[in-house]
Amino acid sequence: MKKIIINVLLLFAGFSMYSQQDAQYTQYMYNTININPAYAGSRDVLSIFGLHRTQWVGIDGAPESNTFSISSPLGNSGLGGGLSFINDKIGPTNENKISADMSYTISTSDTYKLSFGIKASANLFNFDANKLNIYNPSDANLQNVSNDFTPNIGAGVFLHSDNTYLGLSVPNFLKTTKYSNNDRAVYLDEMHFYLIGGHVFDLSSEIKFKPSFLLKATQGAPLQLDLSGNFLFNEKFTLGVAWRWNAAVSAMAGFQISPGLFVGYGYDLETTNLENYNSGSHEIF
Repeated sequence: MKKIIINVLLLFAGFSMYSQQDAQYTQYMYNTININPAYAGSRDVLSIFGLHRTQWVGIDGAPESNTFSISSPLGNSGLGGGLSFINDKIGPTNENKISADMSYTISTSDTYKLSFGIKASANLFNFDANKLNIYNPSDANLQNVSNDFTPNIGAGVFLHSDNTYLGLSVPNFLKTTKYSNNDRAVYLDEMHFYLIGGHVFDLSSEIKFKPSFLLKATQGAPLQLDLSGNFLFNEKFTLGVAWRWNAAVSAMAGFQISPGLFVGYGYDLETTNLENYNSGSHEIF
């Protein structure tokens, strides 16, 4: 058991220093604003979104994410605005991110629109050393941190029509350090690049097929690719599957409760050695 716990802690450390650090979502296609500010207002209606994700159930200190966002077009000005909040917990760390998004949309044809967006965010990082078994309690590198503040700024573009979308974004341009001591960064946030796209195919009057992808890149980590395919039946019920490159396979389902309310659920099953130590990941929005 001690060996498993040590390996998991090392895995989290590697996750923080060298790999994808932003919270990941299986149902990213419904949560675009958190990675691309140009999405704000693109649906032409007031949109409110909430999601909870519990990752790697059964492992102490496994990632847990909560996100909430609201966005809307601002009249007929071509402008869109949005606010979002993300809480991300991993082991002894707890990070809160508050973002404000602004977009401007132009028509490129009778079918397509192109949106440009900027994102301003504030990050509050917390580290609770009491959640660790510390050999030397006086170690200066393992002291509690409360609401360590770092600002950031990002941008994105989003090309979209009624049935197609493609977006490129960098939510955080600034490389930031958290929990640093003597000019040495213990926790370093790198710049992340996101490419997202999708299309809706009308297979019949009752069935639509909605494939999508999300490609993520950051310095010091391999590319991460998510491929998804959802089937929409009678504009009411959604079923789909997804695959995360060298990481997981997923199943998704959703139901249109009313014209303005849609709920969804996703389940991830690991395809790495980590599958031996957890019972999967759950996501509801």
